[in-house]
Amino acid sequence: MRGAHRLTVAAVAMLAVGAGAQAPDVDSLLERVGERIAEYYRRAQNVVCIEKSTVQPIGFNFSPEGFARVTESELHVESDAGDSDGPGEAKVVRELRRVHGRTPREKDKKDRAGCTDPNPLSTEPLSFLLPSHRSEYHFVSAGVGKGKDRSALLVDFTLASPERKPELFEDPQGHEDCYDWKGPLPMKGRVWVDSTTYDVLRVEFRTLGPIDIRVPLRLQRRHNLADRVVVDREDTTIRYRMVAFRDPDESLMLPESIESLIVVRGGLQSTRRSQTFSDYRRFVTGARLVK
Repeated sequence: MRGAHRLTVAAVAMLAVGAGAQAPDVDSLLERVGERIAEYYRRAQNVVCIEKSTVQPIGFNFSPEGFARVTESELHVESDAGDSDGPGEAKVVRELRRVHGRTPREKDKKDRAGCTDPNPLSTEPLSFLLPSHRSEYHFVSAGVGKGKDRSALLVDFTLASPERKPELFEDPQGHEDCYDWKGPLPMKGRVWVDSTTYDVLRVEFRTLGPIDIRVPLRLQRRHNLADRVVVDREDTTIRYRMVAFRDPDESLMLPESIESLIVVRGGLQSTRRSQTFSDYRRFVTGARLVK
């Protein structure tokens, strides 16, 4: 395979409800979820954690190809203030701390092996549920969960028809022979929401069918690429868990893990990625860190 795709993630939220509860209409539910996400952005600005990312290149039959790349980053959320029209956006900020257990070297900043490292600055994955982005998706109630999810309210969603086609571009971080694409991919997913707190519990989504990614002529000529690459499959699951802090006591629903699989054709590397979030710490008065 010639290129290695820098995976990007969109996310959806899921909430849990008391047994036997009736699901509210989807607009009311999303309004409450949006308010909770805005509160989460405000509170999460005082929290840092360690993100461990493991990316395994795979073949078309999903079998491993070569060695996995393992990185560790310190992560925190930065939120905009917002305005009278609604809550602001938030960004995930990462500082790379370890590559295969060692301190990053200067060459890691440009080396092709770092292509799949998480972006230093990326959109917080729940932002699509804010009022400013809801028109980009179609949401419908999917009732109440079953089994271990019987206390959860379910919301299904699909991405509205995109106004532009996705297009390939070179990695802005400067990694050699590394590409990403801009423009949304057709997708569908499900959101689980907690009925008493309206915290996000889990997110699942997948792309709809093979999707063509246009390759600009200059990239075709410069890197001997075809006029398009094809995304056959992209599946993502995001899970959240309650994290308790002490002194002062506080609990906050925070990311636990992200699992994703992407299968592509036309010169980019298919991958399986696992991201875990641990060692949560909170800044309190006097810039003191508390676990």
